[in-house]
Amino acid sequence: MLKAFRYRLNPTKAQEAVLNEQLWLCRQLYNSALQERRDAYKKARKTITGYDQMKYLTEIKEALPEYKGIYSQVLQDVLKRLDKSFQRFFSRIKVGRTPGYPRFQGRDRYDSLCYPQSGFSVSDKTAFFSKIGNIRIRLHRPLEGKIKTATIRRDCGEWYVSYVCEVEAQPLPVTGNSVGVDVGTTWFAITSDGEFVENPRHFQNSMKKLRVAQRSVSRKKNKRSNRRRKAVQHVAKLHRKVSRQRLDFHHKTAGKLIKENDLIAHEDLNVGGMGRGNLARSIHDVGWSQFFSLLSQKAECAARSIVRVDPRYTSQGCNPCGYVSKANRLSQSRFVCQQCGHTENADVNAARNILGRAVPSGINVAVVNASVA
Repeated sequence: MLKAFRYRLNPTKAQEAVLNEQLWLCRQLYNSALQERRDAYKKARKTITGYDQMKYLTEIKEALPEYKGIYSQVLQDVLKRLDKSFQRFFSRIKVGRTPGYPRFQGRDRYDSLCYPQSGFSVSDKTAFFSKIGNIRIRLHRPLEGKIKTATIRRDCGEWYVSYVCEVEAQPLPVTGNSVGVDVGTTWFAITSDGEFVENPRHFQNSMKKLRVAQRSVSRKKNKRSNRRRKAVQHVAKLHRKVSRQRLDFHHKTAGKLIKENDLIAHEDLNVGGMGRGNLARSIHDVGWSQFFSLLSQKAECAARSIVRVDPRYTSQGCNPCGYVSKANRLSQSRFVCQQCGHTENADVNAARNILGRAVPSGINVAVVNASVA
């Protein structure tokens, strides 16, 4: 399996200038290639592929010597990235979804350089990149497995490198436990064991600071001024802090569930559709998609099982007798079955229904784990 490791880079001013120049040149190449593909189809109805454009990289380097200072595979990856954008565009058309045509990258939108196969190495204190040199790196945790790719990324003026490594799974000891998880916005998660995980509401707690920072940006009318650029960076750093807080919380919550249970069941929610409704801000703040993704990745590494169940009527069905009625749920937290009189917290009842759909009564959890894995 593949696992990513992200580390902070500390380039010198000269190295940072080289990195910024390479990002600028790669962005120019991306936009020029996009313009070529768009014009070829508009004027001659001709489709140009990424491999067609890669053939001319040698000629581009001869005509524009500044591109000789960029590693060849980094330039190839720029054109592959554009080709993937077109592939996703056409795939959305085929399934009848609203397509988003690949767009030109602005000055602050192209922020990464990818070394897909070679041209990089790493030691205890330095990371080497071809055509750039040795950059100081902060290895806060050891790398594992075989390194496959390296991606340098600029993030709000800071530099990071992500190594994708091929690692072996590390199974955790069998616990014999299984759990159903019901996610929400009032509580982040409620388990079938009756455990309530509080929703930290990172974005909501930072909204006051964000409003002040965004007003500061709106007052600066000159979009090319240094003051406006610094104000925009300040807003970006606040959003980055919220994102990191949410990611850290998701990692810890998912890790706890994986360590304590052999099987975790959750609803197969259409988070994208739910995020366009009245509760959009709360749903985006809670970050269910990221949490489910991390849960799945950690389960794969620990040889645990994840089961996604149909979410329909999990909050309206009675767990003991199975009677389904909208009237069963009297309020956000109170559940009273209209048939058998069973009373319970509504979210706990839903979590037990989720677990019941993943592990029907009479089936051994160990057997389910083996079949799902």
